[in-house]
Amino acid sequence: MRLRVGYDLAYECPQPTPMMLMLNTHYSHANDVIVADVLATNPPVPITQYRDGFGNLCSRIVAPPGRFELSTSALLDVSGEFETRPVDGRQHAVEELPDECLVFLLGSRYCETDLLSEAAWQLFGNSAPGAARVQAICDFAHHHITFGYHHARPTKTAWEAYQERVGVCRDFAHLAVTLCRALNIPARYCTGYISDVGLPPPYAPMDFAAWFEAYVGGTWQVFDPRNNAPRVGRVLMAYGRDAADVALSNTFGQTTLVNFHVVCEPEQGY
Repeated sequence: MRLRVGYDLAYECPQPTPMMLMLNTHYSHANDVIVADVLATNPPVPITQYRDGFGNLCSRIVAPPGRFELSTSALLDVSGEFETRPVDGRQHAVEELPDECLVFLLGSRYCETDLLSEAAWQLFGNSAPGAARVQAICDFAHHHITFGYHHARPTKTAWEAYQERVGVCRDFAHLAVTLCRALNIPARYCTGYISDVGLPPPYAPMDFAAWFEAYVGGTWQVFDPRNNAPRVGRVLMAYGRDAADVALSNTFGQTTLVNFHVVCEPEQGY
């Protein structure tokens, strides 16, 4: 299936404003690319890029005063089938984990493993270890939190989402990630696109999405507590310890987001 992904964003900046952006698809999709997602700005400004410690592609710019627009459009060749998970979902002992997994066992800015450890073991300590336990955590988060954009707040942590029981997709992911880590299952926070292919209408306005990956069965496997069902056309942009590592934009000065439009849909004729 040919999947079109992209966005049009616009900011109002009262002064020249440095920005750090994480708005490209992840290199794991390199073999899927038909048309690459080259970042465009209006007005044009110099762009420099680098890879962060997790391998995510980051762009650095200085936005000029006034209205500043960011956009891209990519075409990917992805599976048109609903995603499936590997059969092997065993949980690994901590001492057997690869070194790269260890950072994803630790608490982080939005994932307070110390505050949720007792609840995690009370809720899931008797569940089957591995992928089954991760799915039980997703089921819990899916039903525990009520979704609503008006519940979003940039400072909300997993502990606060657990207490308040409302939030957006990042809160579902933060809670599930934290519960997994408290149970010694490496979990990393992911952002990207998710299409509505194969789902019945009505469709909500397209947005960027958050989910997570857990290390079970010797691989990083996708779990999605917000939707809690397989999807078609999931496209990773970045992963990290939590939302602080994968913010779409970090602005170093006052800015106002004045336009936000995201696309993730099959190319016409496919």
